[in-house]
Amino acid sequence: MRILYLDIDTLRPDHLGCYGYPRDTSPNLDRIAAEGVRFDNCYTSDAPCLPSRSALMTGTFGIHNGVINHDGFNADFRPEGRSRSFQNRMSSDTLPAYLKREAGLNTVYIGGFGERHSTFNYYAGFREIHDTGKGGMESAEDVTPTVLDWLDRNGSKDNWYLHVNYWDPHTPYRAPEKFGNPFQNDPLPAWLTPEEIERQKRETVGLHGIAEINMYNDNENPKFPRQPGKVTDMDGVRREIDGYDCGVRYVDSHVGMLLGKLNALGVLDDLVIIVSSDHGENLGELGLWSEHGSADAITCRIPMIIRWPGKTQGAADRGLHYNIDLLPTLAGLLGKEPRKSWDGESFAAAVSDGTPTGRDQLVVSQCCHGCQRSVRWGDWLYIRTYHDFFHLFPKEMLFNLAEDPHEQHDLATERPDVCAEAARRYLSWHDDMMFTQPEGYYHDPLWEVIHRGGPCHAHHHLKRYCERLEETGRGWAVPLLKERHPEEFR
Repeated sequence: MRILYLDIDTLRPDHLGCYGYPRDTSPNLDRIAAEGVRFDNCYTSDAPCLPSRSALMTGTFGIHNGVINHDGFNADFRPEGRSRSFQNRMSSDTLPAYLKREAGLNTVYIGGFGERHSTFNYYAGFREIHDTGKGGMESAEDVTPTVLDWLDRNGSKDNWYLHVNYWDPHTPYRAPEKFGNPFQNDPLPAWLTPEEIERQKRETVGLHGIAEINMYNDNENPKFPRQPGKVTDMDGVRREIDGYDCGVRYVDSHVGMLLGKLNALGVLDDLVIIVSSDHGENLGELGLWSEHGSADAITCRIPMIIRWPGKTQGAADRGLHYNIDLLPTLAGLLGKEPRKSWDGESFAAAVSDGTPTGRDQLVVSQCCHGCQRSVRWGDWLYIRTYHDFFHLFPKEMLFNLAEDPHEQHDLATERPDVCAEAARRYLSWHDDMMFTQPEGYYHDPLWEVIHRGGPCHAHHHLKRYCERLEETGRGWAVPLLKERHPEEFR
């Protein structure tokens, strides 16, 4: 058995052709989807990068494993405590460790994620690690040669799992200038109108907002000419959308190189291919630009494509799934028992024979930029905000994703009944999570983040940001931010 996992950072499913995007961003990924199963409603349990991949690799919610932030106590896994044996669960229960032990695969990683966040336990279970050396600032041309070299030496062998980490859709948008812009004449997303841009300039504030895409300012780096520092008009919108889409198309072209190599080696036909991501990317939604700082559907919905030769082809599963469901799914497809430590639920039946699968609801979290938890069920997305990333989000937001996929119309005040149902669902989930906390942990790590200074990307900078708001004619927001975040001014 051979398995290739394409882990493409910051990949929005709705910017892929196989998920219905009209731009031709992903011909090679679309080909993989046509030969497998596309999961239309897969979400990361915990966003963004470090929490998401920690959840994926361990099959556990961040509220259980403790990794929900990018700094402080909650950027590291909780110790196992007295239940830890001579070897901890990282030796047996992570994605690569499980495939190594239970399926006898040579597990190989190529990328730079562990170095980016100093999360070297991410590598637990890999027999080979090829660090591409730039800690997440890699472009595909930094990664692909290492992959092709490994395939030349090992691809025709049997029994391997190759996990390849690409970064190109991640900010700063980095497709080389010589790649050009294949989308320069394509229409922009219809919802991003001149009126919407003017509204955001007038009414919205917050980090990675329309006037501060570089988080606290509008600075630009000449090394990344595709990445705007702010958006003031439709030319800026085009630069933003085309910059992101060029990143997607560029990495897709490198996926094509890998497929060509695998075909030349004669192993493509029976190769299992999994395509996914850690999170999406807000491109104007909720007033966030070039960032993944919320617990909304745009940030937390991810592609999940599984091509498993001899099983379902060309199908789409509409059920609700988490990234943490992948581990028990692989166990089911391999005919193995799942680990007791996993929180995920298998959707193997959807891959095996096209049987519809899915959960009744999802609860997704974000605690690195702001602090939010959201409930996704039916057509509804309910967002509960604990820290607003200085965007002045209300405590409750509610969106009908079927009618409003870009989350423009907050229905919370109009539909208190739906908000009450969402709150009931959230409380039930939270009770379940607290009753099943690991030994020695009796608190929600979200509150630890709040009481230890706030999310990584928001604490200790509000004074400076308020000065910028005054300088740029948006002083109306300063007293509101001071009232909401008094701790930042002590």
